[in-house]
Amino acid sequence: MQEPNQERRNLLKGAVATSLASLAGSLSLGEASDAKADPDLIKRENQKEGSSDWQLTRIQLDKRDGFRSPKIEGYCSRQSVAAGEPIDIMVSTRPAQEFKIEIFRTGYYDGRGARLMKTLGPFQGKPQPVPQPGHKNLHECHWDAAVTLTIPDDWPSGVYLGRLSTLKDKTGYGYWQSYVVFIVKDDRPADILFQCSDNTWQAYNRWPNNYSVYTDPKGTQGPWADVSFDRPYAKYAQIYENPQSVGSGEWLCFEFPFAYWLEKHGYDVTYCSNSDMLTPEHGLKCKSFLSVGHDEYWDIRHYESVVKMRDAGVNLLFFSGNSVCWVTPMTASSDGRPNRIMFRGGPYGGKYKYAEARERDNGPFPHRGPDEGYLMGSRNVDPVNGGGDWVCELPEHWIFENTGMKKGDAIPGLIGWEYHGDPPEDIPGLEVVAKGTALQGGVNPQQWTATIYPGPKNNFVFNASTIFWCQDLSSPPGHMLPWSHWSRPHGPDERVQQITHNIMRRATS
Repeated sequence: MQEPNQERRNLLKGAVATSLASLAGSLSLGEASDAKADPDLIKRENQKEGSSDWQLTRIQLDKRDGFRSPKIEGYCSRQSVAAGEPIDIMVSTRPAQEFKIEIFRTGYYDGRGARLMKTLGPFQGKPQPVPQPGHKNLHECHWDAAVTLTIPDDWPSGVYLGRLSTLKDKTGYGYWQSYVVFIVKDDRPADILFQCSDNTWQAYNRWPNNYSVYTDPKGTQGPWADVSFDRPYAKYAQIYENPQSVGSGEWLCFEFPFAYWLEKHGYDVTYCSNSDMLTPEHGLKCKSFLSVGHDEYWDIRHYESVVKMRDAGVNLLFFSGNSVCWVTPMTASSDGRPNRIMFRGGPYGGKYKYAEARERDNGPFPHRGPDEGYLMGSRNVDPVNGGGDWVCELPEHWIFENTGMKKGDAIPGLIGWEYHGDPPEDIPGLEVVAKGTALQGGVNPQQWTATIYPGPKNNFVFNASTIFWCQDLSSPPGHMLPWSHWSRPHGPDERVQQITHNIMRRATS
């Protein structure tokens, strides 16, 4: 292992006071704000009646192995929006036909998974153009808005799906559907700030057919392609087939089971997008910060915000894999809306060997980021994808209380399809709580590690080291279990649920 650079060492060992001093003039943890705490908000919301009909029923892609749903598809003008603010919903129908939009908030709702908030329309739809590729293969739509929705004051923070449904079809095959997705945010103090990994959703979005940051003719890992949030989300295009995902990013695949579980148990949670973390203010009002699922793409401002949160006493919980891997500069759309275009700017990792290899093999990159291991407790390694069991290493640790787990006990298939490993050796107090081997279909072994280390204000940083963690928490409506590299999680597991309760209760106390 190469020695870490001095900047990272100082950050963790000797510069906590300096780090805190740098927050002068910005909010401190727990400082009062205009928004008031409401710890029972999510409990009250989930007592309301859920909907038994919110999933996609009829989907038609442009071809059998296609990604888009041209019969009806759409996108929103913003990743996240607060109560009282407007959001435009752009929709295209091909051919022209009437459609409606049903807005659902996803949550627990007595096991139904979503609540109908509002029905919009009917509207007269029309075909809207697929943009010509721009600079760096950018596909940025400039569609007319079907409707501008002002978020009502009583809509709580959460992840919202707009189900688009045609009302008639001249082919005689009935209606067709897809989703749009957006986050309602707030700035209230809460126990848990749940960050959606929507930068990663967009990085892998191949709409209209083969245009993501991974599909440039120059190669799959370089800085060559720009992607825009101003386009529909195509069908999820990575490790398994999930037609239910059309228009919803990766929310239903890798994050919704965690939110469903939190809301089932009444945790005080509020939601945000990656782009909302470019400043730390909201996070500093919350007790804990949650990274869930596949959280690969972080603007450097995002990284700096989360470092400030940790140093101010916020608990950081990485129930995710392949996280904080790529520096992802976010820029404005062509009409000036902030944070609507992004690209792979360069690797995190500092002087760490795998970051140096990424630069050598796929660069030159215009940006480099610090060693993410000194934030998360464990790093992105190579190979970073594969599957395996999550194996207990430190059964006496408090995260394993009431699980009955012993050293070597395994939770089958929980590691995947990407993970973290090789923790820095000089983080004071870092413990490896679980570890094992991941395999790419039986070959290319790599060691993964789940870690925990103390923060400077009686807080802690936990790293579960797997994208799949939420798969063993719950199995809500609208969700499909994934599989990858001949390995798969098995679904709800009492041990995973108890470990998560142990961590969340301590992180919110």
